[in-house]
Amino acid sequence: MGPETENRKPVALFMAFGTKGDIYPISAIAAAFASDQKQYRVVLVTHSAHQNLSSHLEERHVMFLGINSPPVLSVCENYGSGSQELAFSQQKMIATRDHRQECYSAAEGIFGHDSTMEGDFILINFFALEGWSLAELFHVRCVVAAPYVVPYSAPSSFESQFRREHPLLYKYLQEADSNQVSWKDVAHWMWPLYTENWGLWRSDVLYLSPFPFTDPVTGLPTWHDRPPSPLLLYGFSKDIVECPDYWPSNVHVCGFWSLPTEWQFSCKKCQEISELSYPGDLRTKDEVCSAHVKLQWFLINPASTPPIFIGLSSIGSMGFLRNPQTFLQVIQTVLEITNYRFILFTAGYEPLDEAVQVIASESSHLDKRQYLEEGICLFDSRLFCFPNMIPYKWLFPRCAAAIHHGGSGSTAAALHAGIPQVLCPFILDQFYWAEKMYWIGVAPEPLNRSHLIPDKLDDVSIGMAAKVLSRAINDALSPNIKARALEIAERISLEVALDAGDKDSRHETVLSSPKSQKLLLSVTARVSAVDVWWS
Repeated sequence: MGPETENRKPVALFMAFGTKGDIYPISAIAAAFASDQKQYRVVLVTHSAHQNLSSHLEERHVMFLGINSPPVLSVCENYGSGSQELAFSQQKMIATRDHRQECYSAAEGIFGHDSTMEGDFILINFFALEGWSLAELFHVRCVVAAPYVVPYSAPSSFESQFRREHPLLYKYLQEADSNQVSWKDVAHWMWPLYTENWGLWRSDVLYLSPFPFTDPVTGLPTWHDRPPSPLLLYGFSKDIVECPDYWPSNVHVCGFWSLPTEWQFSCKKCQEISELSYPGDLRTKDEVCSAHVKLQWFLINPASTPPIFIGLSSIGSMGFLRNPQTFLQVIQTVLEITNYRFILFTAGYEPLDEAVQVIASESSHLDKRQYLEEGICLFDSRLFCFPNMIPYKWLFPRCAAAIHHGGSGSTAAALHAGIPQVLCPFILDQFYWAEKMYWIGVAPEPLNRSHLIPDKLDDVSIGMAAKVLSRAINDALSPNIKARALEIAERISLEVALDAGDKDSRHETVLSSPKSQKLLLSVTARVSAVDVWWS
């Protein structure tokens, strides 16, 4: 360790890619870590599209470093010919190449000038596997964190093919001790690193061996070096997700992570109100800023039953909501055949906001600016459309149920609120959460996407979708599911209370238990120092 290294702070580089639900939890962990570990230089590398996080992170002494790649490439384009599919494939290949080059440049700018320190580390989510190879390149530890179970699984033939093509490496991983990196780690989450997609980048750009844990010259396993099983932190409850014995030894389930409340307001005035209150007050206080009295009135209208929340978060930007008018027509038809009321969060998806404005302009004068600030009521004031963002922790206890896409954040918020759920998954871990909520008894069977967004635009398809959705809501509001939702909420609230100990609720952070922080620190400093710090 040279003198220039002794003078610098250890670096904690948090690297996370994907949509808001993928990025925000990792960002909040970075902020919490920086607040508690002021001896660190903390950096977040993510998409430039999440630039709105930078001010929150700056307040917590976290540097925001933007990557130009988009959070998602639309997966739902209607390609009419093979040439169009090829064009999309080439676009994706170019985007991936540029993305990885930016990641490499970012890591090189942070770690490439000085010798690394013992406490340096890179923390990644499952969509930032670049970080694993970059950690190897710059000789720093790599940690993985996610609010959901790994959202991809290896092909059924992966193990047999791996054993056939890499017999010595397979032996190396199978014979590892329980606390060392092993086949369990590869099977659980590391297997993509052994595909050609990553191998070429590792060898051609980073000049590493194509496959982790092999020598770059001989290609043989590093028999002389058996690193520990990588630390993997999961941000959900053991009461919801079982932890099977076949998971790697260093997987830890830490309880649900909750975001800082002030991060969840798009309205600056509402955010300021929240910062003057204890976080727990948001469950009981009805006050929001004066610009959102329509929202408040819709939620607490004594003449009506509580509304049902509908929100699809980033599903629109992923390309799944190609016909927002049809989506609104399904909701309108449900309103015509039931007595429900709905509050729709558009997540700022412009085509959906435009469809709302078209309907609103047909019945009254529409002030676009006013809608974008305050929201608007449609369909005899039984649907409130809100284009902004407020904390689900404030909203969900005021709702009868939540209809959503099965994102980990929406699922956790509904569980904490103790309300029934209706889930319509579209991609990746959303299917897992939809099935899990059904099996634990807080939701009916998951909807098919065509039940929420019909493929056809005719009245028959819309009517059928509305009937299915109405039936699912009716099932969700049954006494059994409502009771089960309250039971689960009570159980996980006890888990959070026990983990939080005597901490002042005014200092609520993403780390709902000290366990996440303790486990993270265990790989960033000398063991003796960590033991003293946490004793």
